[in-house]
Amino acid sequence: MANGRVWAWLAIAFAGVALLYVLSPILAPFLAGAILAYILNPLVGRLAAKRVPRSLAAGIVLLLGIAAMVVVLLLIVPLFVREGRMLSERLPDFLNWLNLHAVPWIRERTGVELSLDIASLRQWAGEALQTKDDLLPRLLDSAKIGGLALLGFLANLLLVPVVLFYLLRDWNVVISRIDGMLPRRMHAKILQIAREIDAVLAEFLRGQLTVILAMSAYYALGLWFTGLEFALPVGLITGLLTIVPYAGPVLGYTLAVITALLQFDTPTGILLVALVLAAGQMLESLVVTPLLVGERIGLHPVAVIFALLAFGQLFGFFGVLLALPASAALLVGLRHLRLVYLRSPLFLEDTPAAPQAAEDGDGEPR
Repeated sequence: MANGRVWAWLAIAFAGVALLYVLSPILAPFLAGAILAYILNPLVGRLAAKRVPRSLAAGIVLLLGIAAMVVVLLLIVPLFVREGRMLSERLPDFLNWLNLHAVPWIRERTGVELSLDIASLRQWAGEALQTKDDLLPRLLDSAKIGGLALLGFLANLLLVPVVLFYLLRDWNVVISRIDGMLPRRMHAKILQIAREIDAVLAEFLRGQLTVILAMSAYYALGLWFTGLEFALPVGLITGLLTIVPYAGPVLGYTLAVITALLQFDTPTGILLVALVLAAGQMLESLVVTPLLVGERIGLHPVAVIFALLAFGQLFGFFGVLLALPASAALLVGLRHLRLVYLRSPLFLEDTPAAPQAAEDGDGEPR
């Protein structure tokens, strides 16, 4: 009977995971809102404890979060725009340098004959880096091509703060209703598991913050040693963007490489910047995140790497984003399932004794 209940709960869990997989294309804004609500709810709780109405407290926290995102964008976007303009001005000289110095250097040492069509490259660069006067028509043309995808993305993006506000406002009500639906016989056990998951997720957030600080310091110092201008803002932005899988590092590295291309006249400085970025990526993926995040949430470094790859394969971008906290929550459940198994008759029942051969006087079987 007990084994039947265990299998029933496993079937329910499997059905829940399958449902999440089927609904994954529309779950993104709700998952993002729920995660942000979980992170920001303590701030709302503190304001509510000071007799601020819950709705007002949720609105204040939401506005502060939006303001923080706007500040980050105001810091990043002008830097990208300025460096894009500088790149469009210096790119012709850089292409000439490649043709006069880099191509002969490669030919002398490798015997490979390269031919750079400078005119075609300049034309391509001019089309890719047009002036701001042509920006609006280009955006409109892009919107015509991918209009539905763009509208879907904007709708999901605008839905996140709406979901976040209502979850922050009604967080205690939602938790209370979930608590009221739990089976009384298993109530204490479920609450214990929920508290353990909450503690693990708190450790995950602390570990992720430590990763951001460590990688920001690494990139700022590493780029400073290469002699890169704006090493501090570029390094801090690159380290901050490590929290966003795939897209974050690409944006940060693009910013650093463009800055290097605009500043250095020889490939040495550019190669040094590229080495710092490549070493940082390997350091963050293989050492820093597994140690600072994986150990805090009880995951082996190899398990951290596997979780990132597996969740990315199954659920794409948001799978990578949720891989470690979801794995930590699953680990708590697996620990309790292990205890149930170790106390079950399946594990405790004695195995039948193997027939023993009769032995003669010298101890050898007949």
